[in-house]
Amino acid sequence: MRLLILLCALVAAASAQPDDRASLRAEIEILKRKLAELEQRVSAMPEAAVAAPAAAVQANAVAPAAAAPVAPSAPAGESKAPFAFGDFTWMNGQSRQKSQPLSNSIATLSLYVDSYYGYSFNHPKDNTIVGSNTVGRNTEFQINTAGVGLETNYQNIIGKVSFQVGNMQSLIQDTDQSVTRGRNLSTANYKYLSEILGGYHFDKWSGINVEAGIFYSYVGMESYLTAENWNYNRSLVCEFTPFYFSGARVQIFPTDKIKIEPWVMNGFQSYGKWNKNSSVGLSNYYRPHEWLAFAANFYYGTDTKDNPDRKRFHHDNSILMRYFNRPNAPGISKMAASINTHYGFQTGGINPFPGRKAYMAGTSIANRIWLDRDHLAFTIRGEALTNPTRYLAPSPTADGFPVGLDNYSLKIWGFTGTFDVLPTDFMAFRAEFLSRHSDVPFFAGQGGTTSPDGFQGTPGLFVPDVAKHENRLTFAVNFRM
Repeated sequence: MRLLILLCALVAAASAQPDDRASLRAEIEILKRKLAELEQRVSAMPEAAVAAPAAAVQANAVAPAAAAPVAPSAPAGESKAPFAFGDFTWMNGQSRQKSQPLSNSIATLSLYVDSYYGYSFNHPKDNTIVGSNTVGRNTEFQINTAGVGLETNYQNIIGKVSFQVGNMQSLIQDTDQSVTRGRNLSTANYKYLSEILGGYHFDKWSGINVEAGIFYSYVGMESYLTAENWNYNRSLVCEFTPFYFSGARVQIFPTDKIKIEPWVMNGFQSYGKWNKNSSVGLSNYYRPHEWLAFAANFYYGTDTKDNPDRKRFHHDNSILMRYFNRPNAPGISKMAASINTHYGFQTGGINPFPGRKAYMAGTSIANRIWLDRDHLAFTIRGEALTNPTRYLAPSPTADGFPVGLDNYSLKIWGFTGTFDVLPTDFMAFRAEFLSRHSDVPFFAGQGGTTSPDGFQGTPGLFVPDVAKHENRLTFAVNFRM
C-alpha cells in the first residue's frame, strides 16, 4: 500500500508544472510521515487483534463439513467440539451428509423420504411380510417413512421436533402394548413424532447436553432411519432391539473423541411402563481416529407384563473400521467393515420355561465397498441370532408364534447384498437381495398370516401359513436433507 501511494505521488510529480513540484514534494513528505506513524501503531497492536479479521474471512469462505453434536466453536487452547476432528459419514448407522444446506445460526430444517417396493419369493396372499421391522408389505409401492424436523441449539438451548408418517409406524410404534396399562395414553398420541426433546448445553469439557423427551435408541449399531445404514433392511440383531426411548439422557463429552451417555426411561421401546420401576441404560462412543470407531451400549429394566421381578439386561458393542480411502479414485474409492455383537438375558420372576434360560445372542458382520468417487457402493452382510423363549422376537402372526413341538428355540441366520447408486449425499437408489432362514416357522408363507382370503375380518377356519425360509428383493429410494 505504501509503495502504491508513493508511486502515484511520483507520477503526479513528474507530470506537474515546475511551479507545483515544490508543493508536491512537501505533500509527499507529509504522506511518508503519516505512513510511518500508521506502521508503528499496527506493530504495537496484539497479534490476535491483527489475525482476527483474516480468520473471520477464512471461516466464512469455508463452511464446516458435517453437523456435529451441540457445542459452540472453541477458541484455540480450549476443548474442541465432539467428533469434529474427522469425517464420519462413511460409518454404518451414520448420516451421509457432509453439509446441512437447510441451516442457519438459529435452527436446522430436515426433510426425509424413504420409499420402497418389496418382493417376497414366498408370495404371501395377504401382501404381508413378517419377521421384519423394516419392510412390511409385499409387491406394493410404500412410503416407509416421510418426515420433517426442526432442530435448534440457539444460545445453548436444545430443542428438536421431528414428525413422521409411513408404513414403518405399523411395524414399530403400533406394536407398543405398554400403552394398554391404564388409560390416558395411546400410540396415537406419539407415533407421528419420531423425536421430540428439549434440553440445555453446558460448556464443560467438549460439551454436556441434558435432554428429555422421545429420542432414538442407540442400542444396536444401525439407525432407525434406513438411509443411514449400509443395508436397507436392518440386521436381525438390530430388528430385535429398541428403536426409540421415552425418558431423559445426559450426553457427556470428556474429550472430542469420547461420548458417555446415561439414560433413564420408561422401558424397552415403550411409551409407558410395564411395571413400577424405570429402566436405565448407558451408551459409550470412542472414536480415536477418523477411520476407527468403537461403541458399547447397556440396558437394564423390567419389561414383562404382570411380572415385575423379571429383569432384562441387554448389551451390544460395535467396531467400525475404514481400511481403504481414496475418495477421488474412479475405481474403488473406499472400503470399510462393521461388526455388531449382542448379548442379553431375562432372569428372576416367573420363568415361562422353568429350568431353561432366556437369552439373546447374535452378531452382524458387514463389508462395504464404494466405487466411482463414492457414487456407487456394494455391501454384503452375514448375520446369525439365537433367542430362546423368543422374548425379543417380533410375532409372525397376530396371535404370536404357531404352537409346535418346540416353543422355546429360535435360531435365525442369513445374508444380505445391497447395491447403492449415490448421486449426492442427499439421495440414494437402492437394490437389495435378502435371504434368511429359521429353525422354526417365522416368515410369511404363501397362504399369508391374516385370514382365508387375506383380508382382515374375513370369517372362516384359518391357520396362518408361516415358513422357515424367506428370500426377498427390496428396491428403495432414500432422500434426506
